[in-house]
Amino acid sequence: MGFFERYLSVWVGLCIVAGVGLGYAMPGVFASIAALEYAHVNLIVAVLIWLMIYPMMVQIDFGSIKDVGKKPKGLVLTLVINWLIKPFTMALLGWLFFKGIFADWVDPQTATEYIAGMILLGVAPCTAMVFVWSHLTKGDANYTLVQVSINDLIMVVAFAPLTAMLLGVTDITVPWDTLLLSVALYVVLPLVAGYITRRRLENKGNNTQGNGAVDALVSKFKPFSVIGLLLTIVILFGLQAETILSQPQDIVLIAIPLLIQTYGIFAIAYFAAKRIKLPHNVAAPACMIGTSNFFELAVAVAISLFGLHSGAALATVVGVLVEVPVMLSLVWFANKTRHWFE
Repeated sequence: MGFFERYLSVWVGLCIVAGVGLGYAMPGVFASIAALEYAHVNLIVAVLIWLMIYPMMVQIDFGSIKDVGKKPKGLVLTLVINWLIKPFTMALLGWLFFKGIFADWVDPQTATEYIAGMILLGVAPCTAMVFVWSHLTKGDANYTLVQVSINDLIMVVAFAPLTAMLLGVTDITVPWDTLLLSVALYVVLPLVAGYITRRRLENKGNNTQGNGAVDALVSKFKPFSVIGLLLTIVILFGLQAETILSQPQDIVLIAIPLLIQTYGIFAIAYFAAKRIKLPHNVAAPACMIGTSNFFELAVAVAISLFGLHSGAALATVVGVLVEVPVMLSLVWFANKTRHWFE
């Protein structure tokens, strides 16, 4: 591990500070960046995430994907966490904190909207950044792809009814453009590009030479992937600098139950993965998928249901701000505890 990667948490912290500072000092620049979006998906952030995901897709051995079904326990764990546990614990924590613990600090209407935003985060499992977390924990790329794909298929049919049930709102309109565009940008396109790249590299020589060429290409892309991650953090925090500085108390109040949810879900999933004896390269990505959120979808639905300046929209934005540094801390923990699964 190089110097730059060894101190990644330091660079992330500096990027958070830089993002907030630049967003406050140059709001016009970040307003222009924010305007470059389609279906609530920011195109610049999409390019940066694509830059991170593409080399991971190149590493996928497509011929081995058919063997994933022989190890179903990792898939079962992901599905149980994402669809039978996570949405309900998020709703419970939102109600506990904003109808109970924080009730004197937030008016009832705003509290209800904060809970709604948290629920939207809980019902939307992550699609894009999971590949990054899987890569950083040396996860099985083939298995991660299948886990993400199955979750995306379930999300198409389960997101609206589950959201409607937990919010008590029956007229949930799923922003299909956001959902489909995100899946296309973050899964389909880099997957196709990775497949074509890998086939061309493998066709240049025998299998050993092909694998060597793949490893060499991934190694060349590694600095760009890290830069993509850091620039993504700068942009995300820069876009929300005004909110962070103008509503610091509300940001903290929302962040507390989100942090408990994130670390709590990871703990449940990680403990379960160890008990059912998953290998670490399957366990770590499975837990990351169950812990992280599809924040583009959550933000889009919050805005469409409650409005751009609603408490629900703010709660989903806080989810964006919390996720990257928290997930990096979980990556660190997963790597430190790899020996638990040997």
